[in-house]
Amino acid sequence: MSPVLRTHFADYAAFHGTAGNRACHYVGIPLIVVSLFGLLAQVPLFTAAGLAFTLAEAVLVVATVYYLTLDVTLGLMMFAVSVVSSLVGRGLGVPLALALFALGWIFQFVGHYVYEKKSPAFYRNFIHLLVGPLWILAKATRRA
Repeated sequence: MSPVLRTHFADYAAFHGTAGNRACHYVGIPLIVVSLFGLLAQVPLFTAAGLAFTLAEAVLVVATVYYLTLDVTLGLMMFAVSVVSSLVGRGLGVPLALALFALGWIFQFVGHYVYEKKSPAFYRNFIHLLVGPLWILAKATRRA
C-alpha cells in the first residue's frame, strides 16, 4: 500500500469511527457504485468495432488508473468489482438506478449525522468519493 493510500485511509477512517456509520457505508457505498454505473451507462460516448462505449466505461478506466497508482492489488480487485458493478448496474433500468442511488446516499447521511455526528469526509476532500469504495473493499478483504 502506497504512503498516499495510507494517508487517505487514515483520513477517511477518522470520519468513520462508529459501527453504525461503517454499517451504513457498507450498504450505501455499494448501492451508489452499482447505481451510478447503471446511470452512467445511459450516456453514450462513441462506438468502435461495433462496441458502444459509455460514460460508465470512461469512469471505470479513470478510476482504475487512479486506484492502480495507490495499490496494484487493490486496484485490480477494484477493477473486477467495478466491472461486475457496471454489468449489474446496466440491468437496473433508470428508475431503479435512481432510487438505489438516492437510497445509498440516504444511508451515507444517516451514518454521518445519526451515528458519527460528523460531516462526510468528501466535504473536506473531494477525492474521498473515490477513496470510499476502495476503503470498503480493503476492509472486506482485510487489506486495511
